[in-house]
Amino acid sequence: MDNPKESPFACDLTVLSRKEKERVLQLLDILKQQIQDVRETPDCYEFTFPSSTELIQAAGEFISYERLCCPFFDFHLIVDREGGPLRLQFTGREGVKEFIRFEFGLEKNPGFKQ
Repeated sequence: MDNPKESPFACDLTVLSRKEKERVLQLLDILKQQIQDVRETPDCYEFTFPSSTELIQAAGEFISYERLCCPFFDFHLIVDREGGPLRLQFTGREGVKEFIRFEFGLEKNPGFKQ
């Protein structure tokens, strides 16, 4: 769905309280530590995690904050059936992939799958 109003392509951390900012960093650390696979597609990065209840909740909470300070993202949270993995996709307009590459430290880890 096209949105005629687009926010600036910049994080606005002023929308989060200090406590929320700290929580986002905690959640990001939790998620980074549990990444099983990273896949780059033409329009997104897809991160695969174990599908534990704790990680599903952490991913959902991360999205709830991240969408406020970075409204230029599209998020897709996928939990496969039969105990399959948790997948988190980040998409959006031009520049989003570079932002994710930086935020998740992918430029330091060239071993991710493309």
